[in-house]
Parts: sequence; structure tokens; C-alpha cells
Amino acid sequence: MWLNVPDFDQLLRSARYSAIHLEMRDAYGVPDEAQAVERFREAGESDLDPESEYWHEWTAMVREATMRGVAVRRARIVSEPVTLYTRYLHAMTPVNIAAGEEVRWLSRHRASDVALPGNDFWVFDGHAVRFNHFTGDGDWADPRTSYTEEAGVAKLCVSAFEAVWERATPHERYAV
Repeated sequence: MWLNVPDFDQLLRSARYSAIHLEMRDAYGVPDEAQAVERFREAGESDLDPESEYWHEWTAMVREATMRGVAVRRARIVSEPVTLYTRYLHAMTPVNIAAGEEVRWLSRHRASDVALPGNDFWVFDGHAVRFNHFTGDGDWADPRTSYTEEAGVAKLCVSAFEAVWERATPHERYAV
């Protein structure tokens, strides 16, 4: 059953033991990142200050969750050679890690035999699934997300994430 979509903040703040996130696109085109991606393209620079206006809200939420004992893990499936956007993400990932996330990367060719859902997702405590929907250009689609607690959907997402996580390379060892 598809339910109204709870706020992401609410889901992370109510998580008791886990929050897992699988990203599968080679590029996103969300407006709030456009300026930062362009800066990276032009100058190779990224905002690595976890207390900056860009990062502060996110890092505070992740720190609060991890201090409560919530394991926050993110896996990214990427094509190789990687896109500019993937290089941008890789350059920014130290902030995610400093906030308490664990991040791993998996080459798309190593994911060919993994049953993957059709969209990026978050799963909270193994049962609450929030899908992110994007346009072909990588912008948020309308509606932006969908949410379910359907056991079969949660099982598929958790299984896919764990299969990717097991094969993926930790951020500090993944070179772009």
C-alpha cells in the first residue's frame, strides 16, 4: 500500500537503528546543487565545510541519528569512466563521512546480476521505504517521492542494498 510521504527529516529522526540509501543515477540535475556542480566543473572546488549553509542541516541530522545509534549507510552505483557529477559527489563525500555516514561505491558492471528497484531509495529500520523520483534530466519529478511500508517492497530494497554494499568499495579506497 502506497502511503502519504512523510518528511525525510521525520523519518531519519524517528529511525531507531538504520537508514540505508541507494543511489543509481550517474548525474542528478536538482536545482539546489546546480551552482556547486558548476563551481566544481570550472574550478575543481567543493564545499567541504560541514558547518556551511549548504551542509549544516544535513550534517546535524546525520550526527544526531548516529549519536542515537542509527547506522547511516549510502551506496552509489556508478558507470565507469565516471561522469563529472560522480567526480563532484566523490569530492563532497568526506563531509558525509565526517557527519557519520558510511559510503561505498560500486561500478555498474559489477551490479548487473543484482535485482534493483527502479528508483533510488532510502529504507529506515528495514521497513519504511522512501523512493526518490527524478526526470530524465535528473531534476526532481512530480511527485518527488513515494513511500511505502509494504513488506515485499522493503525486502526487495534491503536485499538490493545489502548486495550492492557487500560488493562495493569503501569511499576511501574508491578512486575516480
